[in-house]
This record gives sequence, C-alpha cells and structure tokens, in this order.
Amino acid sequence: MTRTELDGAVTVIADRYNGKLLNSPNDVVVASNGSIWFTDPTYGIERNYLGLKAAPEQEKRNVFRVDPQNGRIRVVVDDFVQPNGICFSRDEKKLYVIDSGASPAHIRLFDVDSDQGAVAHGKVFANDFGEGNSDGMRCDLDGNICCSMGWANPKEDGVRCYSPAGELLGKIHLPEPCANLVFGGPLRNRLYMCASTSVYACFVDTQGATI
Repeated sequence: MTRTELDGAVTVIADRYNGKLLNSPNDVVVASNGSIWFTDPTYGIERNYLGLKAAPEQEKRNVFRVDPQNGRIRVVVDDFVQPNGICFSRDEKKLYVIDSGASPAHIRLFDVDSDQGAVAHGKVFANDFGEGNSDGMRCDLDGNICCSMGWANPKEDGVRCYSPAGELLGKIHLPEPCANLVFGGPLRNRLYMCASTSVYACFVDTQGATI
C-alpha cells in the first residue's frame, strides 16, 4: 500500500507483516486521527488478470491498521474469508467490512475504537445479496451505507443502500456490475459508481460523510 505525495513521490506505507509480503491490499479508509485501516484479500495474486500471480505468504486474509505515530502495522480482524470494502460510520464508532469470499457474501459490522485500534462485537450487518456480491461501500451523513453490487444476477447490478439498522432502503440499477463508489462534487451529493467498463454518476438526496 502506497501514498502518492503532492510532488509525485510515492511513499510505501505497508508491504509486509511479520516479515512476509502482504497478499494484495484492496480497500482502505483513513480515520480522523490519521490511522490507516485496510483489507488484504488474495484477489490480486490469484491470477495475472487482477495483478501478478503469486503464492500467498500471509496465513490469513486480514484487516490491518497502520499506526499514525510510528507506522506500525497490526491485525485488527483475522477471521474473514476475503475482506474487501471497508468504511467507518460518520462518528467513527462503527466499522463496516465486506466479506466477498463468504457464502453468502455479506457486510460485517464492528464497534471500533480508532484511537486504540480495537474492534469488538462483530456481527453480520447485511447478507441479502442472494447470488450477488459486493466490493466497495461508503457512508452518508445520515449513517446509511451504500455498497456496490453485481456479478450474478444482471437485474441486481448497481448499488444498494442500507439504513444504520441494516434495512434495505433502495437500489440504483446499472447496466453492468458495479465494483466501487464514492460521493463527490462540491456538496458530496453526487454518487460516482465505477462499473465494469464505465463510470456512472447521479445526484442523490443526501451527502457523503467526509471520512
């Protein structure tokens, strides 16, 4: 995982854990205290299509945290099949992580202390994907979670939006699977959706959380 500086220089933030190469860092979120949280599935090393094929050196597919003071990396959750999308709630008291390798795929929810780097009380937040799957997600100012959807039933390709209680609020249908999404624009009220071959956008009646 790297950071591109303002002058174009690239800083390596994390590439190993316990002396062994990471699998293939997939998604990342930065807390307001500067700590960096990211998922590390094996998708990028399973074949040359998504990255470079290689044997995994890590025993598990973890969720990691990088300390903002000393840069140390440590595991915060280690029981995912394939951790994927990750985001905080607006108040940073909840952490959401997609397990796209589980059967069925689902979103898990944890209580989180971002200062201590501690998570607890993990539970399934949403698992009504059917044969579909999700990749990335973002939170809005009302605490709703928007997640990408696709790869099984074309009628479900697009984005789903869930309430803080895990209730499905609505869907945005796209003509192809959606992999990731982000709120943008001056007011953060335009949802940009990265699909298989195109980037789509629509205005929404909410605003994305700043974190």
